[in-house]
Amino acid sequence: MLITVDVGNSHTVIGIYEGESLTHHWRIQTVPERTTDEHGALLNTLLIGAGIAPGFKPEGVAIACVVPPLNRAMEQLSERYFRCSPLMVGPGIKTGMPILYENPKEVGADRIVNAVAAYDKCKSACVVVDFGTATTFDYVTGRGEYAGGAIAPGLGVSMDALIEHAAKLYRVELVRPREAVGRTTICSIQSGLIFGYTALVDGLVNRIRKERGEKIHVLATGGLADLIAPESETIEEVDEFLTLKGLRLIFDRNRR
Repeated sequence: MLITVDVGNSHTVIGIYEGESLTHHWRIQTVPERTTDEHGALLNTLLIGAGIAPGFKPEGVAIACVVPPLNRAMEQLSERYFRCSPLMVGPGIKTGMPILYENPKEVGADRIVNAVAAYDKCKSACVVVDFGTATTFDYVTGRGEYAGGAIAPGLGVSMDALIEHAAKLYRVELVRPREAVGRTTICSIQSGLIFGYTALVDGLVNRIRKERGEKIHVLATGGLADLIAPESETIEEVDEFLTLKGLRLIFDRNRR
């Protein structure tokens, strides 16, 4: 049994694998101030709800964390509650994927993990679009090299900025509007966010394809992927648990 933990800026996704099968998964809010013991109490509650006795010892814990204040808390969580040293994705970890970034240490752990999982799935050039706090685009070459990508503000961040800086605008539900030309303020904001972000995704993917000149598969993941993917002309597949799959793959590559 392997525990995988993806700590993002807004949410933390936890998964339990039996072999290659994801048997349980949870999404909780990321709280940088949350202590190791608070994480442990919350996780024990989730495990009990899934019928797993607290205190069990997994074969390992694999963690990707992009929130530096939580790195130590995640390490202590594994050591204290699961009695094992976690595999923290970062410099020095064997990923099986060359990193072509000018400074490989700058690449977020989640982006590398996504790239590893996407290439394992596609076995060819691919782009991963991750809809999180930021919307990230990660390009993997046909030779399985992480080449880089793009970073844009996420949908939630964009809405927050809009309502903060525009006095008469307000938060709306993120759902697909009926048409691009909104006839109410709510529909206009929804159009700008949903259709605007779809155009951003398709535009960047098509630009990457043009620059690279090779057939590229496009996968999407992240909490809002299901909202944008149906509108997109370039996204071919949504994989909600792509990051957890990448963590499992990297864990396996580091225990051989």
